[in-house]
Order: sequence, then C-alpha cells, then structure tokens
Amino acid sequence: MAGHSDMPEVTIWVQTKCAQEVQLRYWLEGHAATSWFSASVRTSADHGFCTLLVADQVTPGNSYFYDVLIDGEKVTLPYATTFVTQSLWQWRSNPPDFTFVAGSCTYVNESAYDKPGNPYGGDYKIFTSIHADDPDMMVWLGDNIYLREVDWNSRTGIYHRYTHTRSVSELQPLLASVHHYAVWDDHDYGPNDSDRSYWGKDITLDAFKDFWANPNYGVGGTEGITGTFFWQDCQFFMMDDRWYREPRGVSAEYYGKEQLHWLVDALRFSKASYKFICTGGQVLSDAAVFENYAIFANERQALLDSIDKYNIKGVVFLTGDRHHSEISRMQTADGDVFYDITSSALTSTTTAHPDEPNHNRIPGSMFGVRNYALISVSGPLDARMCSVVYKDANGGILYEYSLK
Repeated sequence: MAGHSDMPEVTIWVQTKCAQEVQLRYWLEGHAATSWFSASVRTSADHGFCTLLVADQVTPGNSYFYDVLIDGEKVTLPYATTFVTQSLWQWRSNPPDFTFVAGSCTYVNESAYDKPGNPYGGDYKIFTSIHADDPDMMVWLGDNIYLREVDWNSRTGIYHRYTHTRSVSELQPLLASVHHYAVWDDHDYGPNDSDRSYWGKDITLDAFKDFWANPNYGVGGTEGITGTFFWQDCQFFMMDDRWYREPRGVSAEYYGKEQLHWLVDALRFSKASYKFICTGGQVLSDAAVFENYAIFANERQALLDSIDKYNIKGVVFLTGDRHHSEISRMQTADGDVFYDITSSALTSTTTAHPDEPNHNRIPGSMFGVRNYALISVSGPLDARMCSVVYKDANGGILYEYSLK
C-alpha cells in the first residue's frame, strides 16, 4: 500500500505471511534503467508481519514505479504499483489541482464470525470503481474494518480482522497505486459505540499504527491516533473521536481538552487553502442522534465558537459513520461558511434517514446506497475551489456539489 507522500520521501506499507526480509526497488517513470533501493527490513509476528519501507531518494513532483522484494525476490503482481511525490510549488507556481476520495465503513464478510442472516457487507467492486477514477490519495474516515465479538479481547483477533480485510482482491490494486491515510471510529477502535473505557484500545492502537502509514500519531501531546498532513496547499487534521470520549451526554468530552486545544491552535496557525478535519462522526448535523457530535453539545459548541471567534476560513469536516451520505452547511454570524461532507458506507449496509432533523443539511444531498465521495481541489492559489461528486459502487454519479 502507498502511504504518506512528501517531497523528499514516500512510505510504502507491506505485509508478509511470515517473518521475511522485505525491500523496495523504485524508479522514475520512463527511466526504468536507473533504480534505487530502500533499506531492507525483516517483518515479525509482533507487528502482524507488517512493516513500512521508505523511498528516500526521490525528488518533488514526480511519478515512480516500484517493486517489492521478499527475501531478495521480486513479487509479481497483476496490477500496477506506483507512487507520486508532492510538488514544490511554493513561491514558484499555483498549487497543482488534485483529487482525493473520502469514504468510511468497510465491512468484509467472514461467514464463520458474522451475524446469522443476510451478509452485512458487499459490493467490493466499489474499490475497482475508485481505482478507475485515479485519485491522488484516499482518506479513510473510520470503521475501516469491523471488529467482531471474536476479535475484541485478543491481539490475535484484532490483527486477523485487519489482515482479512486487506486480503480483498478488489481492494489491492487501489492500495498499491493510490496514497492512503486514515482515522478510526468505533468498529476499528473496539466494540460498537465504544468510548474511552474500552479495555483493548492499546492493542487496537498498535494495530492501527501497523496497518496504516500516516506520517504521525499522538500530536499535541495526545495519546491516540491524532495527526496531520498536507496535500499540496491543503491541510488534513486527523482526529481521534474515541480515545478520550466519555459516556455520552451534553457535558461529556468527545475529543477531550488536549486534542481540542491542539486542533484550534493548529487551525489558527494553518495557512492552508482548505482545512479538512477528518473524523468518524458527523459534526455539523444538529440532529442529536446515534453518535453525532450534537449529543456532546457543550464541546461541539465550544469548537464551533472557536472557529468563528478566530475567523478561521476554509474549514471542511470530512465524516463517516452514518451509513448514509449528505452534506451539511453552516454559516456563522460573521458570514464565515463551513461544511461537513459525510460519506458512508463503502461496503457496509446502508439506510437513508430523510426524516432526521438536521437543519444544516443541504436539501437533496442525502442518500442511502453504498458510495464514495470524489473531491477535487482546483484553481489558482487566491481562488481555490472545491467540488464533491458522490459515486455509487459502479462509479455512477449520485450527487454533485460545489462548495461556495
């Protein structure tokens, strides 16, 4: 899997079936005669036989092909393995246009451990459709796996669930040639609706770090998966909506004081055109149902007040969880506008909730079929635009919207 991309280095995630030596060979597109090698690393059972390989002899704004070598032998795959480096555009040109996919809720069936009855997951072809759209990167918005009763209480079960999900054949070409970043929600953190009391969160944190290649975790003195990265002129804030979450209530903590303090400071400091805040549950929906942030009303209001108080521009929440998709829009008293793009579900069962009283919903934007959001950022630096196209499992267009 292609992980974090920067100008001077790119991270590639690899998993083997047993302890083996792995290495990366990579070359500039169109220049196969000259190649470079990463350091060789031995995988181990302690990390689910996963490791990260770093391509550190790259230059900005280029495309590369790569091979994975296991015990010195090239792994032959029936699909392309590629990565890109981000461009050095600052002070030189307008930032490059780019596209990315946002999605959540990936349930992969395993009949021995699923609930009896109709399978909960399906339409894995959605990953083929995403791959065909050729996005620059993808942001996974939580519930990226679904831990079951058989998994919650053991490292063996948790690591099995990740490995089983990653083994879906339709998913692998997408992993290999698009850069991937992730946050978690309840089902990849622990049991359904789990909060800070979950007894196995240290193990699921280990597994998350082993299976995803985000550039950082625990920023701002936090303990979970909180992090950030840039893609061209946009900054992505990767939020942890589980580690500090109290049992629900108007005055309960959701992100917690340390994480909120970091987020507001980082938003104030950021010069990004768009500031995408990536988190599992809906933020701008004012329907206090299920696990929406509206249930934690005091903390939610404090965050929104801070964004308004400091006049932070270009805020877009990217959210999942709900098994339906919709776009919410909020305008402050000062005229600032921010959005919540909810994209759910990729392969889990879906249900629309048209009667849910979200007063910030853009009319007509809700639907309840398996889908993903293809998001484009384009235009000159002083007039960047962002547009969203929701697509179904076959790649057909469901809904389009341009953020004003």
